[in-house]
Amino acid sequence: MKVIRTTNADPRYRSLVRELDRFLAVTDGEDHGFYDQFNGSDDIPYVLVAEAEGEAVACGALKPYDPTTLEVKRMYTAEAYRGRGIAVRLLQELEAWARELGYRRLVLETGKRQVAAIRLYEKYGFSRMAENYGPYRTMDNSVCMERML
Repeated sequence: MKVIRTTNADPRYRSLVRELDRFLAVTDGEDHGFYDQFNGSDDIPYVLVAEAEGEAVACGALKPYDPTTLEVKRMYTAEAYRGRGIAVRLLQELEAWARELGYRRLVLETGKRQVAAIRLYEKYGFSRMAENYGPYRTMDNSVCMERML
C-alpha cells in the first residue's frame, strides 16, 4: 500500500469522498443535511490518498481549526479494504504531517452511529472531549474527540 500526499482537487480523493457521502447519507439518516454542510472539501488543504494494487482505496484529510489545531476530515476506507490497518496508517501519516506543519493537537467529529470509527479513533489514542466543539456543540449525535501531538 502506498500513501500519497495530495490536494482536495485530486480526482482519486474526490471519488472516494463521493463514496463516503453516499455511505453517510444512509448512516446519518435525517441528520445528514446538517452534517453535510460541514463536509465540503474546498477549504481542506492537506489530503492523503491510500492506494492498493494501483487503486485508490482510502482517504483522510486535515483542515486548520485554530492556530495550534487541525481537524481530521473525510476519513474513509472502501468497504472491500476495511480491516487491513489502512485507516490506522492514514492516521499515522496525518499525525506526522500535522507535526511537520507545527500543529500541537488534532480534533475530529464523528457520529454516534459510526461505531467502527469511534473504536478506531479511541484505539489510536483520541479521547472524547468533555464538550463538542464548533458547529457540533448542540448535536446529540456527534462525538467530538481530540489527540495531543
